[in-house]
Amino acid sequence: MTKPNRTKKHIVASLHNLSAELQDALKEKYPYGFTDAMMRVDKPNGDFFYAVPFDTEEIAYLVKVDVKIDDHAAEEDEKDYYDDDLKGADDLQDDGGSSAGEAGETDDDITI
Repeated sequence: MTKPNRTKKHIVASLHNLSAELQDALKEKYPYGFTDAMMRVDKPNGDFFYAVPFDTEEIAYLVKVDVKIDDHAAEEDEKDYYDDDLKGADDLQDDGGSSAGEAGETDDDITI
């Protein structure tokens, strides 16, 4: 006897719109969070959302999850943390002086 051709419904739903039972089942499936299972879904109009797959016996869900994207990370990388007059070791040697010599100490007086 052959099995009837029964396909699952495919539903996209927000996490907040799921019933309490489905939310609990989702938490059981992903006890450590959604990070590893999350996927980006691109819409035809250019928008996108993030979702995790979740299947029941009758329905295959794509559950939309809210994701906060850190837009400031790129700005932090571009930030100039150093002054333009910061000198490297080679620049200090070219000046002809050292901070130890200016303070009246010699290299013999410095203990490391």
